[in-house]
Amino acid sequence: MKILLVEDEPALRSTLIEALRQGGYVVEVAADFAQAYEKIKLYRYDCVLLDL
Repeated sequence: MKILLVEDEPALRSTLIEALRQGGYVVEVAADFAQAYEKIKLYRYDCVLLDL
């Protein structure tokens, strides 16, 4: 499963990336909405996890 993680806090982002990858997920990261939007236009994801 390919996941896009949108998280602006570096420490939390790193923790989530590590946990998701250990769970067998393919994780791509965006630090903000602009980065996430560009990635979503180019790639398909099974899930988007975002920080509101």
